[in-house]
Amino acid sequence: MAVAAKINSSVSGSASRAIAIEGVSAHYGHGANVIENISFDVRRGETFGLIGLNGVGKTTLIKIILGLMEASAGAVSLFGRDRSDDASKAMIAYLPEKFEPPVFLSGLEFIRFSLDLYKRPFDEKAVLDAADRVLLSREALARRVNTYSKGMRQKIGLMGSWLTGCPLLILDEPMSGLDPRARVLVKDEIVSCRNQGMTVFLSTHILSDMDELCDRIGIIHDKSLQFLGTPAELREKMKNDSLERAFLKIIENSTGVYQS
Repeated sequence: MAVAAKINSSVSGSASRAIAIEGVSAHYGHGANVIENISFDVRRGETFGLIGLNGVGKTTLIKIILGLMEASAGAVSLFGRDRSDDASKAMIAYLPEKFEPPVFLSGLEFIRFSLDLYKRPFDEKAVLDAADRVLLSREALARRVNTYSKGMRQKIGLMGSWLTGCPLLILDEPMSGLDPRARVLVKDEIVSCRNQGMTVFLSTHILSDMDELCDRIGIIHDKSLQFLGTPAELREKMKNDSLERAFLKIIENSTGVYQS
């Protein structure tokens, strides 16, 4: 069965929003909030980018979406279901920023393990084809991942995410450790996932990738959402052709949320 067909059947009749974040705040211990009253939607079938400086709460928000952390206020739903619902969790494939596969597994064994978690069949030809597309050698797939370079580990982690066929991919710094050629190939795969109907949620510091890949972006700064819209709308609002400079300008002038 094609991936797109799997996705359509798994979310049939669900809401048009893949992720709905409503008034979410969060803090650690008894300290001040890291994020406050964050609200936005990620639409089904879009590639959405979350942007912010280090420490502004991007990873905190991702943890809340995944159910790895409780919000102090607000709610998150996935495809119209409560985030804590088992069916919701089964719709997400997540690649963390600091991805380290189990060192005792080979590349093929890791992919098989990832697919088993989602009760997906293991198709060796599909795995080999995916490895070819990101220039991960077939010979390397038979080796234990403790022999892999950082870039090779990142590739196997990305493959383990998108080969699940999950309707929602959450990728935190997906280009970490990749050389320029690999980045181009991985971007092609992300576009392919979107074209198959998957929703892709990205967090990265490489704003040129956000500009190239994302239908919409959200900017978090000073605990709140400062911008929500397309990369082109951000450049237009900040009157700057560079997304990086437009981003810097909006956080320097952070006075509240702008939504297109």
